[in-house]
Amino acid sequence: MSVTVYHLELTERSAFTPSRQAARYRLEQVTAPSADFLRFLYSATGSNWHWVDRAPWTDQRWLARQAEAGVEIWVAREGGAPLGYFELAWQEPSTVEIVYFGLLPHAVGTGQGGVLLGAAINRAWEMGASRVYVNTCTLDHPKALANYQGRGFRVFREELRS
Repeated sequence: MSVTVYHLELTERSAFTPSRQAARYRLEQVTAPSADFLRFLYSATGSNWHWVDRAPWTDQRWLARQAEAGVEIWVAREGGAPLGYFELAWQEPSTVEIVYFGLLPHAVGTGQGGVLLGAAINRAWEMGASRVYVNTCTLDHPKALANYQGRGFRVFREELRS
């Protein structure tokens, strides 16, 4: 199977276009997680989109990732239940990567994806980024690329993987 990977960046705050939707969630930084909770967020948001690279991780690896300097994990909760999450990672020089970003299946199609992506971008700027980077691919949600581009990201590289 061939997959196209899109590498996108946002290098100017003025290029950022927030969603017009209102947030229906409360955003919390995950600071003292269990490995099970981190695994749940990853699996629940990515299982429909072929996220498999972290599937074999041990509990220790999940906790070590969350504890790495410059890594932040944020969860959006609606009525106490997770709606989606994102993982950010600081990279020199002054880049923050949106490593993972996703909604749980019940939240897909509700308009909250653009809102939550805007929260991730704003947090990246708050971390001191002058560049926000993300990648997506043709295995992700069919509207993922459009969501990133709608927030102001520009594709700077495409690669075909088979």
